[in-house]
Amino acid sequence: MAGVNKAILVGNLGRDPELRHTNNGQTLVNFTLATSESWTDKSGERQERTEWHRIVVWGRQAEMCNQYLSKGRTVYVEGRIQTREWEDKDGNKRYTTEINASNVNFIGPRTDGGGGGGGYSGGGANGGGGFSDGGGGGARNEAPVDAGPPVDDDIPF
Repeated sequence: MAGVNKAILVGNLGRDPELRHTNNGQTLVNFTLATSESWTDKSGERQERTEWHRIVVWGRQAEMCNQYLSKGRTVYVEGRIQTREWEDKDGNKRYTTEINASNVNFIGPRTDGGGGGGGYSGGGANGGGGFSDGGGGGARNEAPVDAGPPVDDDIPF
């Protein structure tokens, strides 16, 4: 049976997006997204916990995020969870878990006084999609993005 790897998050950017380019010329942007949950504990005290998620966006979608997003902006992110492994300069194995975004929608108002509600769907490592300004708009196809070597699928179960 096939599994499902899908994450849907709504939260606030913890920092401005960081635009980069891979060695093979692909555009990507990274940012952190804060999601919070609150509850009342057994003693009646209100508790809150914030989770920080690393988000990676590729291609034209990355360019749009870099242009329109900034620290504090509320966004909807949809994508798949991916863990990367690498060796640091001391030879230690390091890991990071990220959301490889396939859909980013801008929810909150822009901090520069412009309107909100736009979003970009698609692009990502699977290609396809289009940018929408909230009033429809056409779709625009993107070439598939080489996201680097695949993650090892040798799952122990």
